[in-house]
Amino acid sequence: MTEYEIEDKLMQYIASIKSTDKHSIATDIPFHKLGIDSLGFVEILVFIEKTFNLQLIDSGLDKKDFETIRSLASFIHKKL
Repeated sequence: MTEYEIEDKLMQYIASIKSTDKHSIATDIPFHKLGIDSLGFVEILVFIEKTFNLQLIDSGLDKKDFETIRSLASFIHKKL
């Protein structure tokens, strides 16, 4: 799976939890500016674990990797 495909899946999911169109979500905007709250972060983490079959607790994910959709997609791509 390419980094672009991962970004697209993340955008689709975030659009669904924000009840908006995925094209209105920029991949380089910080999550907090997208209006993602702590519950939204947890939902995204669960989605990542299920969709990409990653165990994030032992993955080395840090705050920098979780700044934007683009940085998160890059992190996931490296772990796949």
